[in-house]
Amino acid sequence: MSLPTDTIAAISTPSGPGAIGILRLSGPEAASIAEKCFQPLGPKGLRDHPPRALVYGDLLDSGGQPIDRVLCTYSLGPSSYTGEDTAEFQCHGSPMVLALGLEALFAAGARQARAGEFTRRAFLNGRLDLAQAEAVGDLLEAQSREGARHAAGQLAGALSKRIGDIYSALVDVMAHFHAVLDYPDEDIDPFRLEELDAALSDQEGELNALLASRGRGKLLREGVPCAIVGRPNAGKSSLLNAMLGWDRAIVTDVPGTTRDTVEERCELGGVPLRLIDTAGLRDTDDPVEKLGVERSRKAMEEAGLILVLIDASRPAGDEDFALLHEAVALAPTILVWTKGDLPAVPCPVKRYEEIGCPAVTVSAKVRDLDELCNEISCAFPQDLWGGYGEILTNARQEEAASRALEAVRRAREALTAGVTPDALLTDVEEALAALGELTGQSVREDVTDRIFSKFCVGK
Repeated sequence: MSLPTDTIAAISTPSGPGAIGILRLSGPEAASIAEKCFQPLGPKGLRDHPPRALVYGDLLDSGGQPIDRVLCTYSLGPSSYTGEDTAEFQCHGSPMVLALGLEALFAAGARQARAGEFTRRAFLNGRLDLAQAEAVGDLLEAQSREGARHAAGQLAGALSKRIGDIYSALVDVMAHFHAVLDYPDEDIDPFRLEELDAALSDQEGELNALLASRGRGKLLREGVPCAIVGRPNAGKSSLLNAMLGWDRAIVTDVPGTTRDTVEERCELGGVPLRLIDTAGLRDTDDPVEKLGVERSRKAMEEAGLILVLIDASRPAGDEDFALLHEAVALAPTILVWTKGDLPAVPCPVKRYEEIGCPAVTVSAKVRDLDELCNEISCAFPQDLWGGYGEILTNARQEEAASRALEAVRRAREALTAGVTPDALLTDVEEALAALGELTGQSVREDVTDRIFSKFCVGK
């Protein structure tokens, strides 16, 4: 992939009014273009100040007229985010100011940056590998503390190091073997087949462990699908609203108010959740409500966590017990006794305890969810997620790691079958190529196009 030679510019803050708006430049003419659109208030020009210094002055429109009083800074490549010369204006967050400023930068010689082009340039210039670049996108989209921490860890190179260790071990296998073949007269220890198999076995184990992290990465990105189920008027929509902290679902005393699933994301007990409020489960002749019940059962089947709600202020019945039993067979389940602010009625507690799932009492009305938070945290402990940034987080990474694993397995199978080591090392080379795709050492341009197109403009 060829390195870019032009200079790009973009607004790097969200659309709409805000306290601060940022204009960003990257490319060989970044500093000189910034100078054309900036008038420092002091006696010195922008580049009379050292790189990374904040300089106070006026942002000028394409006609040379001041449009805002701003801070401007520049950096010199390769010591910048993109590895190129960069410049940045910190403006007041007026959409009109930013639009006029961007027009001025275009008039001075910059072009509009495409989605993800700043980070793409960082990748092309060796400031980030591909796994780190993907982490930038994950960090921008993080919707939970754990998701943000893992993205930050991956950006810092945790996943790249894990991949690099496997890559390095396989390179050592090939290097040692080729040394024996190519320099038979040198004093090099023969590479025994047993040692080769042991080395391949170790890396097969590492790749298996890496692939096992894909499910955790998906949960971090998308949230644990959490189905909230129960009979009509058990308090499902009220609990959803309490967990979100705002009124998302309609709550009435009329049974069957919720006729379809309602999905929202939140974090509870340190766990990212994708909450699914479902229709009340009951026998009904209403065709619309019946469809809602069917979708509720589908949500249970696809859930990673099920909250079975039972109204503690009313007698529990066989239907409640049957629903709880069904949920426990499908996914980790928590029994939630709702309406804890009302007087409870006696119930056959032992019958429910025999099922073996944890039980909590909540009051959505007063938003008393501490017990529930603790149980969710216990269901998904922190060590489940693995070391920060060391897990696979998307399908591209999983596919490349899977090809690397299959290649290593083929190499071991060939070794067991008595194939000569020089032949089986072709499989090791395939494994190395697949690992190289994970970090971008050997990735196709169409793949990078697809990755960076998902980024926002200005990042």
